[in-house]
Amino acid sequence: MYLKKGPGPRVVTLPDGTQMTRADLPPPGTTRWVARRKAAVVRGVESGLITLDEAISRYDLSEEEYLSWAEMASRYGTDGLKTTLLQQFRAD
Repeated sequence: MYLKKGPGPRVVTLPDGTQMTRADLPPPGTTRWVARRKAAVVRGVESGLITLDEAISRYDLSEEEYLSWAEMASRYGTDGLKTTLLQQFRAD
């Protein structure tokens, strides 16, 4: 897949030693958000692959929405991003 050169790094190494590229991010304009895609966006922002502003504009998110994903991912991992478990986790 050809990726247009953009600002920031093309590849980052995550804390677990794996590498993440822009190709690992969901496509721009994604509207169906499953936990795996949310986690990829959070990992991309936290690792410096994309900026928060770029993620917000690329995926048409609000800052509050992204911050809630980041908080749930840090507390509960990918399971915290599943909408079916959201009420259970927020009750904690």
